Amino acid sequence: MHVVIMGCGRVGSTVAQSLENRGHTVAVIDSNPDAFRRLGADFTGLTVTGMGFDREVLIEAGIERADAFAAVSSGDNSNIISARLARETFGVGRVVARIYDQKRAEVYERLGIPTVATVRWTADRMVRHLLPEGTIELWRDPTGLVTIMEVPLNAGWISKPLRALEDASGTRAAYIMRFGLGTLPTASTVLQDGDQVFMLMTDDIIEAVTQVTGNPPAGV
Repeated sequence: MHVVIMGCGRVGSTVAQSLENRGHTVAVIDSNPDAFRRLGADFTGLTVTGMGFDREVLIEAGIERADAFAAVSSGDNSNIISARLARETFGVGRVVARIYDQKRAEVYERLGIPTVATVRWTADRMVRHLLPEGTIELWRDPTGLVTIMEVPLNAGWISKPLRALEDASGTRAAYIMRFGLGTLPTASTVLQDGDQVFMLMTDDIIEAVTQVTGNPPAGV
């Protein structure tokens, strides 16, 4: 994949390094050339000085061939403008923006642009949105046996009862993120497009659970 990142602060540089370590090509945009020092001497990706909502700057960064785009500058307006430009003008399939204002974040979630916040958690969430394979551990109990992880959700589960997913995977959902808000599941919860599902697991069942959630329901 080729990923373009706008913003080379703590989050942007962390995401860029993580993606490059996974073998992807990365271009980082920032208006301050000194910010690229955060990437470290080992970073081999492209750095572009300029504004991330400037079409020419985006083109220089390879937006026309990009598979994903992350807007993680310090400004909400810049992030959302560049995210919409990447998606609506250049047709980038995976776009995620960092939005500090929670109310704005909820609006953009409804528009289909995932939004995230806070540094370490943001970096992990950015990578998860850009590279949806696998899982990210969010919590582990003091004994080290039980963990809460976000699981990949195949589109075939959309409009299905959450209980059906739980029964098929052999575990229970801890909570769902919907429109940027945490939601406790109930017996009548039905999965919707854009839901992020976080499940309780032990290490020995992680692979089996993600196989179930990441594939269509049996018989579909």
